[in-house]
Amino acid sequence: MNARPAICILTLCLAACLGAVSVPVKEAYVESELVAEESAVQPGRPLQLALRMKIDKNWHTYWKNPGDEVGLPTSIEWKLPRGFAAGPIQWPVPRRYDDTPPFINYGYGGEIFLLVKLDVPQTLAPGTDVAIEGNASWLACKSGSDGICVPGFNVPFKLTLPAVAGVPPRSECWADRIAEARQHLPLEGSDWTLHAARDNDGFVIQSIPPAGFDEQLGSMLFIPAKPGMIDDVAKQPLEWTGQWYLLRVRPPVEAESLPERLSGLLVNDAGWRGVGTEKGVRIDVPIAASLLTAVPEATPVARLAAASSGDGRLGIMLLFAFLGGLILNLMPCVLPVLSLKVLGIVEQAGEDRLRVRLHGLVFALGVLISFWILAAVLIGLKAGGQALGWGFQLQSPSFVIVLATVIFLFGLSLFGIFEIGTSLIGVGASAAGQAGLTGSFFSGIFATVVATPCTAPFMGSALGFTLTQPAWVAMLVFTFLGLGLAAPYVVLSSAPALMRFIPRPGAWMESFKQFMGFLLMATVIWLVWVLGRQQGNNAAALLWAALLIMGLGAWIVGHWAVPVRPPLTRLSARVIAVVLIAGTLAAVLSTESITRPGGSRDGGVVNKDAFWQVFSTATLDELLTAGKPVFIDFTADWCITCKVNERIAFTDAVRRRFLELGIAPLKADWTHRDAVIAKVLAGYRRNGVPLYLLYPGGSDRKYVILPQILTPGIVLRYLDKHVAVCRQAAKGDAQVVRDFPE
Repeated sequence: MNARPAICILTLCLAACLGAVSVPVKEAYVESELVAEESAVQPGRPLQLALRMKIDKNWHTYWKNPGDEVGLPTSIEWKLPRGFAAGPIQWPVPRRYDDTPPFINYGYGGEIFLLVKLDVPQTLAPGTDVAIEGNASWLACKSGSDGICVPGFNVPFKLTLPAVAGVPPRSECWADRIAEARQHLPLEGSDWTLHAARDNDGFVIQSIPPAGFDEQLGSMLFIPAKPGMIDDVAKQPLEWTGQWYLLRVRPPVEAESLPERLSGLLVNDAGWRGVGTEKGVRIDVPIAASLLTAVPEATPVARLAAASSGDGRLGIMLLFAFLGGLILNLMPCVLPVLSLKVLGIVEQAGEDRLRVRLHGLVFALGVLISFWILAAVLIGLKAGGQALGWGFQLQSPSFVIVLATVIFLFGLSLFGIFEIGTSLIGVGASAAGQAGLTGSFFSGIFATVVATPCTAPFMGSALGFTLTQPAWVAMLVFTFLGLGLAAPYVVLSSAPALMRFIPRPGAWMESFKQFMGFLLMATVIWLVWVLGRQQGNNAAALLWAALLIMGLGAWIVGHWAVPVRPPLTRLSARVIAVVLIAGTLAAVLSTESITRPGGSRDGGVVNKDAFWQVFSTATLDELLTAGKPVFIDFTADWCITCKVNERIAFTDAVRRRFLELGIAPLKADWTHRDAVIAKVLAGYRRNGVPLYLLYPGGSDRKYVILPQILTPGIVLRYLDKHVAVCRQAAKGDAQVVRDFPE
């Protein structure tokens, strides 16, 4: 067998994966190479680099503070083209090594990524190759009593990337790995209140958790930013008082003077924002004379008091949830389906009043059960360490395909192509039979399913509130969301006086039903577009072809499975229809273009609007550190509210105002499942999109939350009020400023 074709194929795959020339180097028990998050360089666009280090088993390298043992933190000496500049190393949370007594040191084992942000000059000419070179130095030491250390000195690395005019594509090999590496960076700030004070034996660090944080911390470790700040060998006992944690650390025995501040990292295994979140948080606080004796009023504990404390916070959020569910009826996702429910109520206008009320209650039951299932899934996945939010199922291409198929078939039934399944949306069902109640129940389920791409006003605060609450509170909030969605139909079906205003059934209903079919088909077009954005044009074209075949199956049922046909003909028609519809759906769901994560690059998966910069936590931190105003748009292609806002609110006049005020616009695209964006949303007390944040600028990092429904006037008002005024000086200690709840 000739091995040359296989070698060629492997070479091509590696080239496509890397998108650049990067060769790993093995020296001093460490394999290292320079990798990038993107496979090209764009003029003026910062590039995320990482020094990947794969350390041999039982060996370790060092953090920026090596600890007691004589160590050497990894350093990088850059050789960059003119105009390029590399930022400092972003250090992951280190491990504490205590296997070389009596020394304690801090470092890394296994595989790590040391992140570095590279500034790219605006004058870079597209079409050229950019060679990023440098040397890395480290000290690798063997764990255990041997104490063997081998330096890696001036180990060379080189990465060559092409310069392109547009937004560069993600590196297929390294983008996800680098995104995962960011999760190992320490938090720059959190909702915990951190305080330090002196006691008889040394220092005590007081950590006050935010409201709703129900994880029990079994351990905590303070890692100093500089050597000589504490006695690294001494134990750090942890105590829970019922309100806060107390961690005791000792100063060095030989210390001549005590430090005035404690700076470094606090590390716990549970995660500072719950299981699976960041394990390290930066701390830099003065050492006071005494501990806090009560929870400060300005802390998140006081602002977001526990739901059972009776301070009214839970009641407000339940009211927000109900109002959000009520307004959800007017959103473009839900309106076509719920219009059909109104049509069903019209058909029931002549029925027994008790029967009509029962239809409304069964519809509400379908809505509530759907919300309970959705809440249970979110709570369960959160407990398992997943970071998901409202509308998460639309991030799955398979779910988008199934939903598009169901809505497409419902639309065909409204056009009169076939009748089977009409009862599922409460249209054409027997007025007195059980099928009518079944139709009302499934109408509620269907309404909930199509509601998830939308987020109504007041919903953001209510859903974000559940992130910090026990499971029973989250279930209660979702219950009130469902009650709000179902309320108009329960009231309409339960009030005989209101039924008098409903038009009587007549020939107009058939035309209205067919008109509703066009609205459902518009929903199908939108879902296919969402799939194309997720998986590329090939996937969208495949779904269109599949829907055509399914439409043929529905047409066969409508023509040959009707009562006037012989029994054998009806049976054959149904069998053929099932094979066409179910078989085509299964084939599409198993196609590589659907199952491949991230989709292909043949569609509009890359943002082509040069006005927006791609969001990353590193980019945000860099801009805020420089004191620049920042606007963040958390969005997704499957979020109709987001897309409507983008079309209406961000006009040329608004964009010009962005430029005049020097505001950096960032777009955080949540179309695909992204744990980093999910965690960032959770940090702002949100678990869904849209979310619009405005940092006016300055050193205090205060931010403003904009409404979820935007107009150009609203955006301009916020820009002028907060950026033009608040950039000089912001008074007060509150970090979040809101003009109104949403």
